[in-house]
Amino acid sequence: MTLSPLTSPLLDGVTHGFFTRQGGASTGIYRGLNCGTGSSDQAEVVAMNRARVADVMGVDALAGVHQIHSATAVIADTSARPRADALVTADRGVALTILTADCQPVLFADTDAGVIGAAHAGWKGAVDGVLEATLDKMEELGAKRGQTRAVIGPSISQRAYEVGEEFFERFLDEDPDNARFFANGAEGKYQFDLVGFGLARLRAAGVAEAEWTGHCTYSDPERFYSYRRATHNGEADYGRLIAAIRL
Repeated sequence: MTLSPLTSPLLDGVTHGFFTRQGGASTGIYRGLNCGTGSSDQAEVVAMNRARVADVMGVDALAGVHQIHSATAVIADTSARPRADALVTADRGVALTILTADCQPVLFADTDAGVIGAAHAGWKGAVDGVLEATLDKMEELGAKRGQTRAVIGPSISQRAYEVGEEFFERFLDEDPDNARFFANGAEGKYQFDLVGFGLARLRAAGVAEAEWTGHCTYSDPERFYSYRRATHNGEADYGRLIAAIRL
């Protein structure tokens, strides 16, 4: 089966893709294109999957970071994987990658300046400012926020993201206006709109345009891995999706 990355017209002019789990060599609970080196999948199979992605992206190797749910953004270095959750580059031929399994994979491009970025934005990274940090780091390379476009790829949707009172209160302590990203759920729980929160942060940061591809990782097991779905199903581990972008 061939790989089937999702793309966005907002990122026309750069090679990019939000890769689904389809087309990979992994089996069992990882069935498909598991690109997570931190998973318990066979290392050689994960390497094979990543090589397939690199081939589609037209590069020999993929640049990434050791993700820690932080607000740290770095300039990409293909020889290292620093502890961070976003990376940027102005170098042609460098493919930036981010791994997710419910969190937001966000790809950025200022095609006029020739600068791109990629961010892993779970709730913690998003509230701590990883999206804004990515834009700051892109600006160091000559990008301008007002001409940067950002796309959020497959992520957990609000209807699938149940959270408790403590989570809700944390967001209200940050900004009472954050209440708009929560809906009442069952038994005193709330449903959190992670993507809506991400889009609001991007727009407030001054990007030219921002959108979500509209795909929910939790509700589509044939195409996407999901940490929360794996947990609900009692599975021992879960695969990781990869998003990639290059000039």
